[in-house]
This record gives sequence, structure tokens and C-alpha cells, in this order.
Amino acid sequence: MGEVSDDNSNLSFLKRIATSDVPLLKEYGVNGVVVALLLAVVTPVLLSMMFGKKTKQRAVRANVGGEEGFAMRNSRFSSLVEVPWEGATTMSALFEMASKKYSRRRCLGTRKLIKREFVESSDGRKFEKLHLGEYEWDTYAEAFNRACNFASGLVKMGHDLDSHAAIFSDTRAEWIIAAQGCFRQNLTVVTIYASLGEDALVHSLNETQVSTLICDSKQLKKIPAISSKLQSLRHIIYIEDEPVEAETLNQVKHLTTLSFTEVEELGKTSSVDARLPSSSDTAVIMYTSGSTGLPKGVMITHGNMVATTAAVMTIVPKLGMNDVYLAYLPLAHVFELAGETVMLASGTAIGYGSTLTMTDTSNKIKKGTKGDVSVLNPTLIISVPAILDRIRDAVFKKVGEKGGLTKKLFDFAYKRNLASIEGSWFGSWAPERMIWDTIIYKPIRAMLGGRVRFVLCGGAPLSGDTQRFMNICLGVPVGQGYGLTETCAGAAFTEWDDTSVGRVGPPLPCCYVKLVSWEEGGYKISDYPMPRGEVVVGGHSITKGYFSNEAKTNEVYKVDERGIRWFYTGDIGQFHPDGCLEIIDRKKDIVKLQHGEYVSLGKVESALATSSYVESIMVYADPFHNYCVALVVPVRQALEKWAQNSGINCEGFEELCQNGQAVKEVQQSLSKAAKAARLERFEVPAKIELLPEPWTPESGLVTAALKLKREQIKAKFKDDLDKLYH
Repeated sequence: MGEVSDDNSNLSFLKRIATSDVPLLKEYGVNGVVVALLLAVVTPVLLSMMFGKKTKQRAVRANVGGEEGFAMRNSRFSSLVEVPWEGATTMSALFEMASKKYSRRRCLGTRKLIKREFVESSDGRKFEKLHLGEYEWDTYAEAFNRACNFASGLVKMGHDLDSHAAIFSDTRAEWIIAAQGCFRQNLTVVTIYASLGEDALVHSLNETQVSTLICDSKQLKKIPAISSKLQSLRHIIYIEDEPVEAETLNQVKHLTTLSFTEVEELGKTSSVDARLPSSSDTAVIMYTSGSTGLPKGVMITHGNMVATTAAVMTIVPKLGMNDVYLAYLPLAHVFELAGETVMLASGTAIGYGSTLTMTDTSNKIKKGTKGDVSVLNPTLIISVPAILDRIRDAVFKKVGEKGGLTKKLFDFAYKRNLASIEGSWFGSWAPERMIWDTIIYKPIRAMLGGRVRFVLCGGAPLSGDTQRFMNICLGVPVGQGYGLTETCAGAAFTEWDDTSVGRVGPPLPCCYVKLVSWEEGGYKISDYPMPRGEVVVGGHSITKGYFSNEAKTNEVYKVDERGIRWFYTGDIGQFHPDGCLEIIDRKKDIVKLQHGEYVSLGKVESALATSSYVESIMVYADPFHNYCVALVVPVRQALEKWAQNSGINCEGFEELCQNGQAVKEVQQSLSKAAKAARLERFEVPAKIELLPEPWTPESGLVTAALKLKREQIKAKFKDDLDKLYH
């Protein structure tokens, strides 16, 4: 039976485990552990002979109108889901009803700031460190009252009800309070990424004619420099998350400027009747992250938001009042806003954090202070793939550094659990997994608080390796979602009991997903064994279009003869036999080389990103050449460690990135990754350049979801790309 046989090498390995310093195993002795683990190995063989896995049909063909294609709907519902419960047709109605239903439950939590200090590094740079305390909570009833007060205060301070209000802030409780306040007066909220550059910020505020800007203290500092360019801005409301200098306030004294607390107090002492919206009213104009130039404002209705909410509530198992959700992704991203709306509708406690304070060792956490996850102990988190990739890499790196028996034990347990998840006959079973969970995985789970039971992932493709890591080391299902701002995040979502990787699940119950043949790219719905084509989404989650951009709206939105609204995503997908969707390509990422070969840039980047040296990578293909090239931001620690072991001395990281041997080492690593992914020779970058500075949302080179801004990177590194082709 191969690995499960009674051979000397396996017995020797198990005995070494039993005689190690692991207390739980040592307690039972050598013979007890050997017998227990051998039984654990043999038992799954017998069980798998008795019970086989059955394929579950997750989506069925849908009879829809519009362009000819292969359409599917969720198999669990005979018609599309539109509301989470009767009467909850708008964001304001949903929040009000939830606040009455869960009135005394914890709703919005923020950590108490005990002390803020700055430390200086050896090179003279200053870093902010925060000493944070416990979470302080508003109940659902208190959060609703704050939203009502804010709504009244907004009107009383002079906001024109026919104009828009914008929120320009990091994710925090006040963001949701402000948004819900606006909804109660049927005001459209313009959402703006906190990382947005000046030009894009001015464009967004002017295009939507924003008269009131709600921002945090950090963003307030950006306003004086651009205030002369803002045509319609009349009022500023700032959140007092850190001290605001008098000079900053003086520079915007031509605008009515009040603190968030002052607006709440103004509304509390002088309330105004609500002016509630309808489901077809625009709740949000959400600016996309601008991966291809200036951002576009997507008009999302109240009906769109509650339809997505209703659909996702059917996906997350046992979602409810006992759950605790960690909120840290940008609320200006539809993924996070939809996620928090789902939590509010479910009576879940939402605790706010940030990527810089999340763990005990995060950059902004003062030594000795606990990170957000350690204090909150969440049961649910939403993440983008890049963050999960970093968690995986950190764990594997730590295990690799320990080496010896620790690494062998980890590798053995990982292999056994992987086989179990993937349905292999030699996989582990429950009693054995309990042993591994106790001695190996418990410390890893503690990295996220120790209680996470479900992870929602979206914003970009999640690698199969990372999904398996989460399944094994965190012991949780990963629901990988697929959607766009234009579909209000709602398109497809993997279900909790689907252990496959690389897919994004069946259509959400609020929409249809249709594949339309793209003849030019060679993707057709008649393809065998799976239909392929451009992904088109239709139903209740499809938004109204782009603000002040009718031409672009008409280009990608269509309404069929039955009145169903469809959005053409530009992504290429295929349907598996069980109805699950897999995204396999993107129209804009396909480049035809000089000799006629097609290179899918996104596919190649995903494959090469598995190299341990790659932090970020952009592949570039010039159609006038027969090969592609790549810009690589290397993992600093990994490359410096290689240099140290290789005896290479450089003045700094920038010099190391220019070192020929370092470039050759990274290129060889990329070639190995390409070979493992079975890329064609022309898909492997013939030349690369290493760049020392990381690509961040603040640098304008990646979106808030850490997706590449391809055009911006090409423009910034034009000379570098030209050199690679000469």
C-alpha cells in the first residue's frame, strides 16, 4: 500500500515523532503512537471503499434571453433571490430592521487608542507605533441612533439634499455610520479609496459634484493642496481619529468644517424627518480602483446591494449573532461594503482593524501590545489573495527555518491532510487530524485569533496552493467569490462544502451567469469537454452603469427582451459539469506575439508568482517581438538571504537588484515555476529586471485589492521595458 505499508522507514519516522519533545505524543509512548497512527492510516482506506464521493450539482441551465450563450443559475433556487427578508428592499430599511431585531447585540467595535508614539530607526526614519486596548462597542440600537443623528446633523449643517456626499476615509465604524446616515436622507454616497492620488481624487469629486466631503484626519491634510480645484465642495466633516492641526483647518476655513462628533450632536439636538429611498434609487457611486486609467464611477442601487446581501447570506454556513467579523479591507471596495452589509443583516459583530495593526507583530503595533485578531478573536474574515499568500509564505518560511524533525513532522501532516481533502484513499481521518491540529496547526490558527471558521476571498484569483494551505493549517473552508463593482460584487461564490480549487463556484442566487462565445480568442460555448466564453452576468445585482459616461455604459451593459440587465465582464470562463465557474483568461490580458502565438499575461503572472523570490510581477509582451519580458519586485528577505549564502556583498538592496548573479538566480526560479505550471517556451519571460521598491496602493501601481495597474506600471517603467527589448 505504498505510504501506508509497514516498512522500516515509516516505522522509524513514527518512532522519532513519538520520542520527540512533543508532550502529547510523548505521553502515549512509542508503541501507542505507532499503532494509533498506523490505524489512522489504514482506516481511511476501508472507509473510502465503503463510501465514495458523489458529485453535487451546484448550478443548472437557465432559460434566459439576450445574446446566445450558455447560461446557468444556482440549483438551490427556482428563481432569483432579491431581498433577504420581506420589507428589506433598501439599505436603510435593512439596517433599521436589523437594528430592531438585534438591538442589544454588539454591532460596531473600535479599539481604544491608549497611546501613540514615534520610534526612530537606525537610519533616522520615524515610525508610528500604537498602543491599543480592548474593543469598545456600539450596540445595533446605538449604531442606528448614531446614523439617524448624523443624517439630521448633515441636513442642519446645510448640505443640499439634491447634491452628493463623499466618504474619503480608511475603513472604520464612522464610515458605516456616515453611509447609513446618508441613506436615511436618500443621499447618494460617493466612495473614494483612501489611497487615491490627487488627480483621481479631484476627478471623482468634480465629476459627481460632491458638496460635502466626509474624511478622516489623515485625508483632511490632502484637501488644502487641491481645494482650489474642487468646483462644488462646500462642507467638510472630519473624523477625529488623530489630532488635527489648526493650520490645516485654517487652510480650509472657506468651507464649512465640522468634526464628526459635532455633526452627530447637531442632529441629536435638532432631529430631521427621514427621507427614505426606494430600491431603484442610487445608493452609491463607487469609483473603481482605476487599473486602466482614471477611475469610473459605478452607480449601485439600493436594490443591487440588498440582492447581493440576500444571496451571500444563503452561502455562509450558520451565519448569525454568534459570529464576529474582522473588518479591515477598504470600504470603498464593493467586496468589503457588501461583506459588512451581509454582517449587519445577520446580527454579526463587526470589529474594525487594519493591515498595519492586525497581528501582534504588525508594523504599527507597539511591542507588547496585542494585534487586532488577538483581541477580537474573529470567526469570519474577508481577504484578498495577496494577504492569504503572505500568511502562507510566512508559515512555510518559519517551518523551513526550524528544519529538522519539526519540518519533517509538518510536511508529513500536511501531506496526509492534503490527501484527505482531495479525496485520496491514504488521507488522514478525524482522530488523526485532531492530533495534527493540537501539535502543529493550533499555533498557526492563533495567528488569526484561533476561532476563524470561514474565510471569504475575492478581488483577484486565489491560487490552489494557498487555498489548500487555508483548508489544512486553519482548518476552514474558503469561499472564493467572483464579481465586479459593476455586478455589486455578486456573480459567483464557492459553497462551503466544495473542496475543489481554482474555481469560483456556481452563480450566486441573485443572478444568472452566461458564457458568450469569443470567436477571435478561440473560446466557444461549443468547446468540449466544457463550454467556454466571455462571462456575462445578469440579474438583480447588475448596476445602473457608469456615472456621466453613457458611451461606456452602452458598451458593456445590455438589457434583453425580458428586461434583464446584463454586464459583459471581459473575463473568460468555463463551466464545469457540476455548474461551477472557472475564470481562465481575460480579453485585455491577451497579447498576440510576432509569430502569432497568444500570451495570456495574467495566467503567466499567476504561475510565476509561485516563485519564492516574487513579491510582485508584471509580464509585458510587445506584439512586434516573439518573446515576453517581466518586471519583478523581489521578496527582499529571500533575495538577501540568497546573496549572503552565495557570498555576494552589495551596498544595499537596490545594488543587489542590479547584480547580474541575483537577476540570474531569480530568472532560474521563474523558469522552474514556469515548468511546474507547464507554460509554453514563448510564455516564459526571456529577460527580467528586478525593482527594489515595492508596489503599493499608495504608489499608484496596484489597486486597493493589490491588483496590478498595468498601464501605470508600463508608463512608470517605460525606459526599463524598452531596455529589456534592446
